[in-house]
Amino acid sequence: MKLCFLGTGAADYSRELLETVPDRFAPDIRRCSAAILGGKYLIDAGPHVLDSLRIAGYPAGAVTDLLMTHLHKDHFNPENIGTLAAGREQPLRIWVREDAELPEIQGTEIRRMKLYERYQVGSDLAVTGLPANHGQGTRPQHFLMEYAGRKIYYALDGAWILNGAFNALKEAHLDLLILDGTCGDYIGDFRLAEHNSIPMIRMMLPSFATTGAIDDHTVIYISHLARTLHKSHAETSAICEASGFHVARDGLTIEV
Repeated sequence: MKLCFLGTGAADYSRELLETVPDRFAPDIRRCSAAILGGKYLIDAGPHVLDSLRIAGYPAGAVTDLLMTHLHKDHFNPENIGTLAAGREQPLRIWVREDAELPEIQGTEIRRMKLYERYQVGSDLAVTGLPANHGQGTRPQHFLMEYAGRKIYYALDGAWILNGAFNALKEAHLDLLILDGTCGDYIGDFRLAEHNSIPMIRMMLPSFATTGAIDDHTVIYISHLARTLHKSHAETSAICEASGFHVARDGLTIEV
């Protein structure tokens, strides 16, 4: 199972920095968060997704499905989605929460998801949307994905974990857990109702383990790191690895 982080940043990306690295990834320059699974299942499509796909070597035409966590503009860019969908024989399927309001985008087909229901997105991927603690007007959901015999929980954006999602993950024994890590290694940030900090993640992981959501084999990453709230990638990685989890960077491909 291969998952590539196409972007690992938050909405506070630096336009100036991005202009200096138009054709490569760099650990301390984070594009808006997105990922691609198996080369065809895209998670979120914000302002940088086309460049990220190009740099990572993934043909846009190979993307068959777009899984939308929510509709904030750093995750949802209709113009880029229209470019992804252009010139296809089959429409680009967009999977969103059932109550999401999307503009009409030519070449796409909207697939509406009820929370807690399992959907067969492709022959090798099933997805369940779980509730997320993040800007309810953007219709957020996190994804429990079953792909090629592996279980992945992709939880960007969001803070803590809501009761329904927590119960749905009991005994899941996830192979890969990806959590929001917007805020740095400090306490007292006002974003605790919408985004995680590193101390919040340290608090949650033992409870995930207690319920069997994760175990010793689970690989854990944080993504969606705010540029203005973290130290360098190397420093943040050292801090997190001391607590048993890793920091994603743009272009990182992991196989679980």
